[in-house]
Parts: sequence; structure tokens; C-alpha cells
Amino acid sequence: MEILIITGPPYSGKGTQCDVLKKELDYKHLSTGERIREEKKQNTPRAEQMRQYEEQGNLVPDSLMLELIEDLIEENRQELGIILDGYPRTIPQVDALLDMLSEKGLYVSKVINIEVPSEELLKRAQNRAAVSTRKDDEDPETHFKRIRVFEAETRPAIEYFKSKIDVITIDGIGEIGTITARILATL
Repeated sequence: MEILIITGPPYSGKGTQCDVLKKELDYKHLSTGERIREEKKQNTPRAEQMRQYEEQGNLVPDSLMLELIEDLIEENRQELGIILDGYPRTIPQVDALLDMLSEKGLYVSKVINIEVPSEELLKRAQNRAAVSTRKDDEDPETHFKRIRVFEAETRPAIEYFKSKIDVITIDGIGEIGTITARILATL
């Protein structure tokens, strides 16, 4: 099973690209955010712990995220490939993921990093908030906080990844199809 990771700042289009790529590659798209929202609807104990962090715009603790990712991977072991969306987000999560995958005889083949300038991210956040029914999209300060958390926590993790795995940076400005073509050209 091939494992791809799609990363980038909040509102960079990671989820959109994952949805397109899953059809193009016939891979399973595993979104940590979607799984967290699904578990919150079911009021699982793990979801209650995660809810408190997410609603404040903070990252979910590494131990909970690794548990969630391990469950997702085990549930999808039969797939040709999977695309991880939004994980890992910190340097400790990178190490934990790589260790867990190694124990299972799996590995990450590539990391696709979608880059979008901050001013464009904020425009996209405002657009999403205007059409979203997600409670966590209502407060504009949450958008700023998510971007700040990304810069402080996830950007260093992406740089760290570069010492371990092939990380390909893609320009995230343009039409969805254009960005998809850029990604597919690297695969």
C-alpha cells in the first residue's frame, strides 16, 4: 500500500486536492479532520477530548492523533494506497507516524506540500466561513490562530520531513485542475 501525505497551511486546498487525487489514483482519502467531526457526531470519548482543542483552534495532542491515524490505517489496509490529509502536523507526530508505519511494514512514499501566501489563505478562510456550517469556521480570530499555529508547529515539521522523505512543494494558487496537474506531474 502506498501512502501519500498532503500538507500545507489551513485553507490551502488540501482537502479539495485529496478529493480529486483519490479519484485520479484510486486511493483512499483519509482526512483527520473529517474523522474527528464524524467521531464528534457520535460523541465518542476520543472526540470529546479532541473537541476542546479544535474549537479553540489548537492542535489535538499527539497521542490522540496517533491513535486516530493508526485506526484509520488499519481500517484501510486493503486499499491500493491512501492519502493522509492534515497529518502529521508537528515534528513529534512525524517521528511517531514514521515509527508506527515502520512497525507495520509500511512507509510514506511522498509528501506533497501545497504552498499558498497568507493573504490568500485569509481570503479563502472568509469565503469558506460564508458558506460553511462548521461551528469552528464562525470566528475570524480562529482563522488567524490556525495560520499562526501552522507557521509555529507544522511548517517546522514539513522542513523536518525533508530530511527523511521526498517532500515536493506545489504552488497552490490557480484553478483546482491546474494545481492537481502540478501534483500529478510530480507523482
